Amino acid sequence: MSRFSGVTVVKAANVYFDGRVTSRTIEFPDGTTKTLGVMLPGEYKFNTGRPELMEIQSGALQWRPAGATEWQSIQGGQAFNVDGNSYFELQVTQVADYICSFL
Repeated sequence: MSRFSGVTVVKAANVYFDGRVTSRTIEFPDGTTKTLGVMLPGEYKFNTGRPELMEIQSGALQWRPAGATEWQSIQGGQAFNVDGNSYFELQVTQVADYICSFL
């Protein structure tokens, strides 16, 4: 799917890590939300409330879920799931375009 139809876009940007990660929230008629964003190269740690699906549209990164020691490589066209009430770490090596779905 290359487009989301019939959604509401929250005007205020989500800005993290001094602007190196930014996103916009979109709300669907059924009450679900996603964020569409860009991450510049760097290392980041994100806390989660709900489970998340991270879909990487383009770029490259490594990710590591809470408690793991091994990094997993991800590139455009791939995705990973994150547990709720947890955290995950990222090492972004190429500018990454992403969609985060809150499950």
